[in-house]
Amino acid sequence: MDIYSYKIFERKVIIKIKTRICETSEELLGSKLFKEILTRCIHYLNRRKSPLLAFLGDEEINDVQIATLAHTLKILVRVPADVVPNMVKGSELFLKHKKSLSEFIEYLYNYWRYYDRFVICTSDIEAFDKRPYRIFNSTVEMLAHLVRGTYRDLQENLTNKHPRVYRQVSAGTEVAVIAQPKPVDLPQGPYKKLEGIPLIRQALVYPPLVLNPPMNKRTGRFVKVDRNPLELVDIDPDQWICYPAKVGPLNIHIFIHQKFYELGFSLANLFEMVEDDEVSKKPDAVYAFGVQEEQVKDLGEYPTVFYDDLEQDMMVAAVPNSKNFGYFGYLKKMVLTLHNIIMMKRGRFPYHGALVNIMLTNGSSATMLLIGDTGAGKSETLEALRILGEKYIRDMIIIADDMGSLAQGQQNNILGYGTEIGAFLRLDDLQPGYAFGQIDRAIIMSPSMTNARIVLPVTSIENVLKGWNVDFVLYANNYENIDQDHPIIEICAHYQDALHIFREGMVMSKGTTTTTGLTHSYFANIFGPPQYKKMHEGLAQKYFQAFYNCGVKVGQIRTRLGIDGFEMEGPKQAAKELLELISAQ
Repeated sequence: MDIYSYKIFERKVIIKIKTRICETSEELLGSKLFKEILTRCIHYLNRRKSPLLAFLGDEEINDVQIATLAHTLKILVRVPADVVPNMVKGSELFLKHKKSLSEFIEYLYNYWRYYDRFVICTSDIEAFDKRPYRIFNSTVEMLAHLVRGTYRDLQENLTNKHPRVYRQVSAGTEVAVIAQPKPVDLPQGPYKKLEGIPLIRQALVYPPLVLNPPMNKRTGRFVKVDRNPLELVDIDPDQWICYPAKVGPLNIHIFIHQKFYELGFSLANLFEMVEDDEVSKKPDAVYAFGVQEEQVKDLGEYPTVFYDDLEQDMMVAAVPNSKNFGYFGYLKKMVLTLHNIIMMKRGRFPYHGALVNIMLTNGSSATMLLIGDTGAGKSETLEALRILGEKYIRDMIIIADDMGSLAQGQQNNILGYGTEIGAFLRLDDLQPGYAFGQIDRAIIMSPSMTNARIVLPVTSIENVLKGWNVDFVLYANNYENIDQDHPIIEICAHYQDALHIFREGMVMSKGTTTTTGLTHSYFANIFGPPQYKKMHEGLAQKYFQAFYNCGVKVGQIRTRLGIDGFEMEGPKQAAKELLELISAQ
């Protein structure tokens, strides 16, 4: 197997290649990687005293036996079992118990598939970067067919039976990327540690991708520190990869340690990748996700830190590689924190919310911003609106699912921008069947746990960056029930009343972090505004006054997502009210 290198640790297999991997079953079964997987599998079963090793008889397992078994399988893949003893000395031991050996091969096949499997093409040939399908078709896709075909040939030659049903399960790699070191205009000093880390230029994902990261919740907060974390950390380029992300208008280089590759590769469903003509330019921020914990633990109250490098005009962030931080939320939210801070410095108002443009069949349209904390019901209400308004909605364009920024236009109008092309949603809060309808594009995380999540693309970078004239700004209130004095949608008469609601940032926690119950967060956005509160407060006063000056309707919408029994009905009724509000435009 012509593999440049590979690593196996925890539940990951990382294969780095130049131009090709194995092309035949004999190459596959003769490879070092196969022998290591075989050895690991046998020792695992042996520790459990598994009956799946009955084909070994009473023999004690040793390296010679395993090597003979590997050779036996290499021959068995191309000839019937009865012929193999004439070709491989010692194979008769295994073939005396064909049923047991068949069950072991089945288990070995699934044992391989149990791993998260990644291929990284590191070819030095520049042309390969521009013609990715040539590489992917000849390596990645072929690998899946080859592994399945090898498994089937082994079973058929062993049992002399042919299955009636063939299941095209994921058997090769789950994610493949082309990643190459490229010159990047990084500042001098500690930033030079990032040189030589390959930048992802193409990605191939085989959904549905089901991941079980170490954590399923985020805790603590992101802390602004007074020292650049890159000064303290050691970076081995061989253990890192960079996803250059287009975050709204910004270019943020996200460096991912191999321990968190599965989370890093999931960024392909969330952020657009920076184009070739921009990737070498100086990034607006850099983020090292997976540094050694002991090297940053004393920087702040929490080791999830960021630094504002005023001299170099660069934001820097770092999060440890401890399993306590192995949650996609740490990756996504830190990136958006960096975005929010930079936007504030540029005079824009960052928001934590969903921004969508809705066009109805009666000719009415509106661009609506729903602001609220995680679990407030923003995405759920918009999804309910999409379903309920199927007969009345001509188009529904998502501009931002989670965060973005507002700017004042030349006519003093308010323009809304997004950050992501994807969404990171709670499975429990989606309409029944929605996730299954999107499964052919989905990356699913922690499916059997509380706060199970799905990451999937929902819009285009053109929609994110266009700049949409905002008509409504509503706070997503998930904790109050409705009555005569508390309607589903309540428009505030004065900007100070609206400011109070948004500043309080109240939400009934849905268990997406370690907080529970009714909580407060400044503008429902702990990702930048509290750390730069003076700057943000000035922007809030300016923009909320501007809302009223240019006719933007501001208030709150009661989704009731945090009230027991209203997890589905609350967003559904809120969506009905939104539909009526837009129709009246």
